[in-house]
Amino acid sequence: MSDHDNSSANTNTRQLKTYQEVRLQNNENLRKLVIDAAAALLQEEGPEAVTVRRVSQKMDCSTKIIYSLFVNKEGLAQQLYLEGCKILAHELEGTPQAAHPAQYIRNIGEAYWQFGQRYSSYYKLMFGGAFADFKPDEGSMQGTVTAMRQLLTVVSHAQENGLISGQYDTESVVRIFWAPLHGVIHLYFGGHLGDVQSAHALYRQTLSLIVSSFFPDPIR
Repeated sequence: MSDHDNSSANTNTRQLKTYQEVRLQNNENLRKLVIDAAAALLQEEGPEAVTVRRVSQKMDCSTKIIYSLFVNKEGLAQQLYLEGCKILAHELEGTPQAAHPAQYIRNIGEAYWQFGQRYSSYYKLMFGGAFADFKPDEGSMQGTVTAMRQLLTVVSHAQENGLISGQYDTESVVRIFWAPLHGVIHLYFGGHLGDVQSAHALYRQTLSLIVSSFFPDPIR
């Protein structure tokens, strides 16, 4: 047999897949289709629309297929949570950089507000308790940390350069920054802050106060 024949035979061998490999690949493709359908419902109609039955109707398949892949609604919510983390990470990574970390952090804060507005259903699922029986597991929580890595990096560099007091560790600074901003968004979604313009104005004031508390010197 020639070298060319041997090469073709090896290529063909590599292209062959076992039944188990094909099944796993098909399951993975099906999982993605289910997540896409659930994500569409989430964005179009809100978290309350995301049920196994509604997703199965959107896909024109039996509920048994979805249960076999995700076990229950909470399993589906887990995947949507991770999808939300990816979207948030993408939004924060696109934040305009700035020479001074204080301005950069303001920009990240504004990007977080915009994420909450553009992807409000994801936000409510991830941070607003929209699925009463769903609690993100450790892997999902790590996804949140990854999504916030842009802020973690900026704060860490500011601490290394002595621009933020070393009184708190980086994670604590991020939580101090994040908690009140989340509070404003959560109150707005709950109807406590009036229209979106009023809520956004309060959010910006809150953001300014937080940044000023960490960077008392004016930005030059």
